[in-house]
Parts: sequence; C-alpha cells; structure tokens
Amino acid sequence: MTIKEYMTHNHKECDELLALLENEVEDGNWDKVSKLNDEFKHETLKHFDIEESYLFPMFDEKSANGGCGPTKVMKMEHDQARTIFPKLEESIKEKDSDRFFGLSESLMILIQQHNSKEEQMLYTMMQNLFNNDNDAIVEKLQSYEFK
Repeated sequence: MTIKEYMTHNHKECDELLALLENEVEDGNWDKVSKLNDEFKHETLKHFDIEESYLFPMFDEKSANGGCGPTKVMKMEHDQARTIFPKLEESIKEKDSDRFFGLSESLMILIQQHNSKEEQMLYTMMQNLFNNDNDAIVEKLQSYEFK
C-alpha cells in the first residue's frame, strides 16, 4: 500500500462514518447518534493530526516550502472543519435534525473539496517525494496513536 492509497482510504472511512451518522439522525435514532458522532469526530481529528503532526512537517522540510505551500491551506481547512464539530454536537444534544443537516452538509462540502485537493495534488507530491521510504511511512501511519 502506498502513502497516497492509505490516506485516501482513510478519507473514505471518515466519509462513511459521516454517512452513517446522517442516516441515524434521519431515522431519529438519537441514542446511536451521539456515539457515532464521537467516532466520526475522533477519526477525522486523528486524520488531521496524522497530517499536521507527521506528514505535513516532513513534507514541508523535504520540499523546502517552509509550511507556506499547500500544507498551509490544508491546515486552514482543517481549522474550518474543527469549528463545525461543536455546533454539530449542540444540534445532536438538542435533537435538532434540521440544524444538524445544515451543518453536516457544510462539513461534507468542505471535506469533499479538501479531500479532492489532497488526493489529486498533495498526496501525489508526497508519494513522489517519499517513495523510497513508503513502507516505513505507511507502517507509521497504520500504528499512529491519537488521543
């Protein structure tokens, strides 16, 4: 498995969790919604952390862009997504499905556009830059601990 394949697969896993979460809200299964939201949030924030704490610094150092290139934009988009999580949690606590779906749609659009940029551009650049170290990097990604 390549770095690009691993990270792209991780995007799909997070997307699937959001879809499951939306299905449970639509069905009114509020007892399942909170747990699923926690799982979705944890996996998405773990993904962001893998990038921000491991992949992006390594990429910035090796590409000599000093964090001013594509990783800066990706971090800003991560921050935008992070602002939506507390609002989602509020809508769940209030069992406000209309507000939830407005927020989840905004988050989904942001994440889809973000993921597309990473998958089409940034991960390809990373793959080319780190191809010789692919197996060690993927191993680190698979065992990454996030709290």
